[in-house]
Amino acid sequence: MPITPEQRAEIDRQRAVETPTRRATVAALEDILYEPVPVLDHGFVRVVDYMGDDSAVVQAARVSYGKGTRKVTEDAGLIKYLMRHRHSTPFEMCEIKFHVKLPIFVARQWIRHRTANVNEYSARYSILDREFYIPAPDQLGAQAVVNRQGRGDVLQGEEAARVLALLRADAEQCYAHYEEMLNLREDGTTLDEGRQGLARELARMNLPLNFYTQWYWKVDLHNLLHFLSLRADTHAQYEIRVYAEAMLDIVRRWVPAVFDAFSEYRMGGAHLSRSGLAVVKRLLAGEAVAQEGSGLSKREWRELMESLGRDA
Repeated sequence: MPITPEQRAEIDRQRAVETPTRRATVAALEDILYEPVPVLDHGFVRVVDYMGDDSAVVQAARVSYGKGTRKVTEDAGLIKYLMRHRHSTPFEMCEIKFHVKLPIFVARQWIRHRTANVNEYSARYSILDREFYIPAPDQLGAQAVVNRQGRGDVLQGEEAARVLALLRADAEQCYAHYEEMLNLREDGTTLDEGRQGLARELARMNLPLNFYTQWYWKVDLHNLLHFLSLRADTHAQYEIRVYAEAMLDIVRRWVPAVFDAFSEYRMGGAHLSRSGLAVVKRLLAGEAVAQEGSGLSKREWRELMESLGRDA
């Protein structure tokens, strides 16, 4: 399960506390503060702290004292201008801290984004739970033929059942061996009173990458948006994309004007190379352009045509 009864009790205690403050708060984000948003079969993402809001971005851009007499539409217009022209510094003035529970192989992808502060659950000091990720049947994609790091057609029937059985059996066996090496049962009691368990820092190496880990991940808004532009993209691996999609909804609650600008210019927009822009200009002029005379590689041509909604 995503959280334990003890964690649920702690979350309820945190949410019961109300502290008066002069700092900017966001009602829509306060509504879900500390609450875990379920992701995958045992994972979650939850907000545990944040600083700033849409006004903080505007304030930093104008280096002003406060809202004054400005209109919301003026602030939204400035945020769109900043996003459109890639002025990143004002977005760095907002920060957010997440508590994330995720499979280890997803964490190893995630940690490649080296622009956040991270503190991960340590299996040197604590014992990992018997929780591991098993894909849903509709996510059992075969290796893609064209994309070496992507998935192709979904496995079906006996082949899919065999893969699921192997994943579960391997994880169960590895965890059983993990407990045996620690000389502990699942409830924490000693397995064999006459034997000393292996050190936790060594026993953990036997566990596969689909076991769950947890961390706190604190990041500024600019770098969070960069993370989301890559990991919420349809080309991202499904298991990290669902975390990014949950975080996108959190951004929408937290900084709605920034979210709208991000959706418009990043998630919903397209970046053109010099050669790609030249092709678009030729097409607008009514010229028939083919890939061979475009100055673009076959892959670049295909991507450009996809962004324009045309057949390659």
